[in-house]
Amino acid sequence: MPDRRQFLAGAGASLLAAPLAHAQPPQPGKRKRMAVVTTTWWYRSHAWHMAERFLVGYPLRGGWHHPEIDVVSAYVDQKPDNDLSRRRSQEFDFPIYDSVAGALRRGGEKLDVDVVLLIGEHGDYPINEFGQKQYPRYQLFKQITDVFQQDGKSTPVFNDKHLSWKFSWAKEMVELSEKLNFPFLAGSSLPVTWRMPAVEMPRDAEIEEAVGVAYGPKDIYDFHALEMMQCMLERRRGGETGVVAVQALEGNAVWQALEKPNWAAGGLDAKLLEACLSRSHTLAQPESFSHRYPTRRQMMEWVKAPVAYRIEYADGLRATMLLMNGLVQDFTFAAKLRGEAEPLSTLFYLPPTPNVVYSAALMNNAEQMFMTGRAPYPVKRTLLTSGLVEACLKSLANGQRRTPTKHLNVVYQSPVASTFWRM
Repeated sequence: MPDRRQFLAGAGASLLAAPLAHAQPPQPGKRKRMAVVTTTWWYRSHAWHMAERFLVGYPLRGGWHHPEIDVVSAYVDQKPDNDLSRRRSQEFDFPIYDSVAGALRRGGEKLDVDVVLLIGEHGDYPINEFGQKQYPRYQLFKQITDVFQQDGKSTPVFNDKHLSWKFSWAKEMVELSEKLNFPFLAGSSLPVTWRMPAVEMPRDAEIEEAVGVAYGPKDIYDFHALEMMQCMLERRRGGETGVVAVQALEGNAVWQALEKPNWAAGGLDAKLLEACLSRSHTLAQPESFSHRYPTRRQMMEWVKAPVAYRIEYADGLRATMLLMNGLVQDFTFAAKLRGEAEPLSTLFYLPPTPNVVYSAALMNNAEQMFMTGRAPYPVKRTLLTSGLVEACLKSLANGQRRTPTKHLNVVYQSPVASTFWRM
């Protein structure tokens, strides 16, 4: 990792005036060379989930798929006692370098890889006053792009999860990928995993309100839930328009909101919450009498610390994300479409360990970008969700107040074809 002086110098560097040439799709029969840049690598870490798909392959449509990509180098920021990177280095014959530049240049003087897999998740890093773990994704990304600028060439980059815990840095990452002319993809596995049922939001749908229900800690699983919702909502008529305000609620304020009859009164459409919970495979039940829809009293008993993010989009769409630990252990979505009597709803299915095929689905999309030079969906989705996590955590820290978010004016169009797995 760079010291503070190196980091500040890199953060203030000006962007190139002209785009760089980037690596072209491979010739038939020619394998791509990958550099893995990760914070840490151990069993069930994100490097284990993702980098190892390019070492041993993954299941795809009833066969075992081996990408035409070889891991040829790595940089690992932290190596705790349970580190796997050194073992994988020996098993698969790739060196681990002591710098990002060394991994990208493979010990030489010029960029010597075709693709970069950036994984900034897990590890011992500080947590700020808003509860955000300050993973060095931005700093690692900047070291990658420093090589691109110095060597006059760039390659496709995949960034796992958030772009950065700081929105201004996340925005700079996207702008830098555009300036340097390289394909850039990022985000969660939720948008690309299996769905039950396998429904898609109709292109150009008129969405009035949406609800997502999830579980897990803030600053980690809230991001996954927001990406789940965003991959559906971005398909609405007019495309993504950005977010004008958020309000995050926690504890008793969530239960008070759920008592309200509708969004305008401070609540949500109860039919959408029911649709989400009815799709869940893990809905909590009393030991003595299962197969029931939980009462509000039961929900309050089981969920000790509920969290709600209320999101107001620029085009009038309203959405609520709920973290309900103790009630569910999965991710569900429901939306009210204009003219439809019943909500559109689905479960975003995450297959269990050891295969955890949802991360294979994510790496399959990354592989498509690596092999074609085109990102299958826009990185601006993750730019917006990165900003939403930051804004909502700040709303919680600032008295759970409604917070204007003029800076989240992220506008983009979704791809016509969806990329979630159906088989």
